[in-house]
Amino acid sequence: MKTKTITQLFLFMLGVNFTCISQTNMPSFFSNNMILQQQENVAIWGTDAPGTIIEVHTSWGAEKVVKTKANGKWETNILTKEASFEKQEITVQGSSKIVLHNILIGEVWFCSGQSNMEWPMDGWKKSPVNNAEELIATSSNANIRLFNTERSASLSLKDNVIGSWAEATSESVQDFSAVGYLFARKLFEELQIPIGIIEASWGGTNIESWLPKDHIEKYTNIKIPDSLSKDQNKNKRPTLLYNAMIHPFKNYNIKGFLWYQGESNRNYPKPYKDYIHTLINSWRAQWKQKNLPFYSVQIAPYSYHEIRDTPIMNANLIREAQSLVVQEIPNTGVVITNDIGQCDNIHPPEKNILAKRLANLALAEQYSFKNIPYRSPEYKSMKIRKNKVIIAFNFYGKNKDNQIFDSTRALKNFVIAGADHIFYPAKVKINKNQKLTIYSDKVKKPVAVRYGFEDCLEGSLFSKSGLPVSLFRTDTWGN
Repeated sequence: MKTKTITQLFLFMLGVNFTCISQTNMPSFFSNNMILQQQENVAIWGTDAPGTIIEVHTSWGAEKVVKTKANGKWETNILTKEASFEKQEITVQGSSKIVLHNILIGEVWFCSGQSNMEWPMDGWKKSPVNNAEELIATSSNANIRLFNTERSASLSLKDNVIGSWAEATSESVQDFSAVGYLFARKLFEELQIPIGIIEASWGGTNIESWLPKDHIEKYTNIKIPDSLSKDQNKNKRPTLLYNAMIHPFKNYNIKGFLWYQGESNRNYPKPYKDYIHTLINSWRAQWKQKNLPFYSVQIAPYSYHEIRDTPIMNANLIREAQSLVVQEIPNTGVVITNDIGQCDNIHPPEKNILAKRLANLALAEQYSFKNIPYRSPEYKSMKIRKNKVIIAFNFYGKNKDNQIFDSTRALKNFVIAGADHIFYPAKVKINKNQKLTIYSDKVKKPVAVRYGFEDCLEGSLFSKSGLPVSLFRTDTWGN
């Protein structure tokens, strides 16, 4: 009797598997309500029985015919037209028929990271999003589409995720990434074309979780286990989130990436800059576009030392890495947040401000908007003249107010040191050429200057346009 039961179960499972593979299937992000990247030869793929002819027909006239491989997989590309509000359809005919309705063609962005990216519009616990009630109430827009990827971790590469596209409504927006939605909202306001946002984020995760296995093992000393014990947090293990939440999208055409992460790496900050390099390069390689835009958010001020009893310098080294990477890798940018943090809240509520700064980066660099302040001035170089240090900066864009510093603010958080490595509060003067002169009566022969190397910095150095300058240092002591 037992043998018969096992045999029946085997035959049942065999029948299920045969039924599944003999039907036309596609990943969850090929669904009703999706947005496709405009004016590109976009990838589209799925599975069916081996050797099946797959016909793809679109309402805008693009058509393709392809045959599934021996493993049942098929993939092809279809040309998309210019962005418009016209609703489109795609029909995929194989062993069965799939018809995708209410499709738009526009711009698609991919956002990822930890809790500050995952943070929904309606907030969590005691950390609301400022002005969320009004923003949610006015969020209904059929031309903004949201794809919220369910949390998942895996030791092996996955081909699909759990999630679905939805039009922006008060219901869909309230549970979606505030940063992602508000970025899309700003882009739509300025571009007046359909905008799609794919979110794949998970709070409390470190950057290693989002890196592919081959890059981790090639460029780091981290070894990926073949199995995990039940008591291990999968979301904190290297490469597991990449496998389950990034890899499935590997060919889905996008315009660029938004990234907000770093808090969980503060205890081991030294390799973080290399990890960001690896993440950007590996993700671009996965999407087979070596210059895809990558815009990140610098972690906000927070009293780690007082509240979480961690060393003061660590968070500063993460912020420093985030600001340096964008100077080293083309087509990247970072939003500086030292003016919108809260010392007692690791999840700052001003998500709208930083989302607009992210959008301005995209608008200026990807959509050719000319006169908006989009990138903060950045430390460039230093010169020592007797007992003073002269600091020069790089300025960006054609907005005149972003070419000069705000001289109405009291400059603080600057320190200066000599060869003894002892830092003293410094006096600062903005020169007519927009260089800074920094000095202290206690340092006769200065060697180094730092700005903002504090856990919870309240920024004081801004462009006249209102963009804060990142923390910086001219030394590498203690690195």
